[in-house]
Amino acid sequence: MAETFAEYAQRLRGYLGSRDPLQSMQQTIAELTSLVRNLPEPVVKKSPEPGKWSISEIVAHLADTELVSAYRVRAIAGGEDGVAIIGYDQDRWAVAGNYRAANIENSLKTFLALREINLRYLKGLPESSWNKYGMHSERGRETLRDLVVLVAGHDLNHMGQIRKILASAQAA
Repeated sequence: MAETFAEYAQRLRGYLGSRDPLQSMQQTIAELTSLVRNLPEPVVKKSPEPGKWSISEIVAHLADTELVSAYRVRAIAGGEDGVAIIGYDQDRWAVAGNYRAANIENSLKTFLALREINLRYLKGLPESSWNKYGMHSERGRETLRDLVVLVAGHDLNHMGQIRKILASAQAA
């Protein structure tokens, strides 16, 4: 049975636990860079199983997700409460963006640049911005704080997937 959004969000929040989401997002920069730099092409391009993304595809997805998050954060922080936040189909974006052929170094550079920009923006927001909310087309009411927690948990989810793929590659 497919995971509901509520279950998915709970899982992502569980990865984060009581950690500060901004600190976790900052740590992702160094951890992701360390995990994926200088990996052999066969390792970054190998899917762990049919229908699952390779490391290269995961990093391309993280770059796109960071771009989407940049917009959503600014729409919520700079808009009226209830601003429309449109969902997207990550699998369609993967096909349209040709994640399978994506260069991992380019995807990593994109992710890192966007993450630095987003963290700078988030750290500069007044406390009052964190309770502002948008209305997500699929998930409903989502505060800026909710969104940032989901982004941090999303990072941890994909970092775990990358570690699992790397462990499997080392065992082989």
